[in-house]
Amino acid sequence: MSTAARPRPSGRLLYAQSGGVTAVINATAAGVIEAARARGVQVYAARNGILGALREELIDTSKESKAAIAALRHTPGGAFGSCRYKLKSLEANRAEYARLIEVLRAHDIRWFLYNGGNDSADTALKISQLGKAMGYDIRCIGVPKTVDNDLAVTDCCPGFGSVAKYTAVAVREASLDVASMADTSTKVFILEVMGRHAGWIAASAGLAGEGADAPPHLILFPERTFDEDAFLAKVKATVERVGWCTVVASEGIRNAAGQFLAEAGTRDAFGHSQLGGVAPVLAALVKEKLKLKVHWALPDYLQRSARHLVSKTDAEQAYAVGKAAVEYALAGRNAVMPVIVRTADAPYRWKIEPAPLARIANHEKTLPKSFLARDGFGITAAARRYLAPLIQGEAPPPYGRDGLPRYVQLKNVAVARQLPAFTP
Repeated sequence: MSTAARPRPSGRLLYAQSGGVTAVINATAAGVIEAARARGVQVYAARNGILGALREELIDTSKESKAAIAALRHTPGGAFGSCRYKLKSLEANRAEYARLIEVLRAHDIRWFLYNGGNDSADTALKISQLGKAMGYDIRCIGVPKTVDNDLAVTDCCPGFGSVAKYTAVAVREASLDVASMADTSTKVFILEVMGRHAGWIAASAGLAGEGADAPPHLILFPERTFDEDAFLAKVKATVERVGWCTVVASEGIRNAAGQFLAEAGTRDAFGHSQLGGVAPVLAALVKEKLKLKVHWALPDYLQRSARHLVSKTDAEQAYAVGKAAVEYALAGRNAVMPVIVRTADAPYRWKIEPAPLARIANHEKTLPKSFLARDGFGITAAARRYLAPLIQGEAPPPYGRDGLPRYVQLKNVAVARQLPAFTP
């Protein structure tokens, strides 16, 4: 049956963004909304993620023009807002689940698409089970998104390819700067990247160059225990041989006692340690022990918001999972996620397939041992084969006469509330 001949499904679809956003998460939103519109399904978006659903703060995306939705494909940030909030089990907090069902029922929402990472996949799985537990027909699809690339099952995760490209480019460019000044100035440059438990972003820095003398000269992975003596010896030897040294450090590196080098003593809403500051710790170590001049950088949000430097591959995959999520939902699927399946490395080929949320939720994909160099400070040829296709291609945003990217700002018209206020 052709798309045009299909009957219009009954009910509305609710889409929500979760956790830290990516440079291409709005491309997924565009995929969702455009696919739903093609089927005659109205899409509501939850303002600030799952909290918007609980608070009944919903946005009517039908009020946005076709051009505005299309412009989401090149606009960074989270168009509808996001949040870090994890639902507890049904037994531990039945009131929130009861409220969620009330909101869904009040607005005739029959499909819920939750766009996020590991914890969001867990939330999506819980919501998918609501229909049987609370007598409401709701289909829930998890939609992959994370810069950390740590989602299980999927070959890669939308959002990662662009961060990988940004990181590799930043390392190559900054290293040229360091090399030009090393004779009389900075000898060591340290770049800190995101990655609490998985070193995918740190590994992507290895794409900046090949060979012992090419930057980055050292990559510090959370999968490997930080060895201070080995680190200092490698930095010292590199400076003596090359004249300077570039180091890329994951925020999640730990010492032999299992402690984060950059533990800040705080935790986010998911219970994760709030990390940051491993670069200055390493810089102080190099200054004290090796007496070398050091510069360091912490790109932080710049890594995940750099829409001007996204990978075309990543942007296309982000849109594709949004479109597929709608197709799965309207086909009656429940508790699944559209994942990326690699079918070839060279030339790179991929497709989208459904995978059970139960295989994804609360599972974390770390770097395979085969991706780590024998000395623990670099990546292997196998890692390059995996990573290189993910940063391929450019998809720059349109630019205005002022020389700046032209991003869209949605109207985000609120849907009238039907229920009393609720505080999660």
